[in-house]
Amino acid sequence: MPESTTGGRRERNKQEKLDRIVAAAATLFAEHGVDDVTTQQIADAADIGTGTLFLYARTKGELLLLVQNAHYAEALEAGRAAARSAAGSSTSAVPAVLALVRPVVACNREQVENGRTYLREMVFGDPSEPNHAAALTIVAQTEAELVAIIERDGTGHDDAVQLARAVSAVTFLAMAATTTPDVDAVMGDIEAQVRAVLRR
Repeated sequence: MPESTTGGRRERNKQEKLDRIVAAAATLFAEHGVDDVTTQQIADAADIGTGTLFLYARTKGELLLLVQNAHYAEALEAGRAAARSAAGSSTSAVPAVLALVRPVVACNREQVENGRTYLREMVFGDPSEPNHAAALTIVAQTEAELVAIIERDGTGHDDAVQLARAVSAVTFLAMAATTTPDVDAVMGDIEAQVRAVLRR
């Protein structure tokens, strides 16, 4: 059998297993929360052995990153679109900043404990782990969008970078510090702090 055919089949099998793992973990995490799900349950639901599961993710935290990164990337894309709409309606950066982060907050509040665990994994997870790196890339992309928004009101680039980091930290802490599923409540906290940071 040609090597390319063998390699292609191997890659398809690997992707198929990954898809089953992601689907099983996503369903179980959504139904029970990450803390109440075992890796054995995920392996059983994906119809694989636990040893195979650990080839894809070594911990439940890494599995949560694997499952949630795509959702957070989609939330950021929705935020980008909302920020573009909000940018034209005000000379202040605040409405566009809030429009950008709101879908991310909503994503984080869909299952609050999973959302808070996701944030914890981003901070304390293994930085060499690919899913952790992907999560940090989403954070970096969010901060880059914030920089672009803040620069529109005439703020210099270096200052905009620092302000974007402050807004990112405000958003992160607001999501991590509460167990409320109420997106409006979290956004109210973020808005008050963003206005203070941006002095608007």
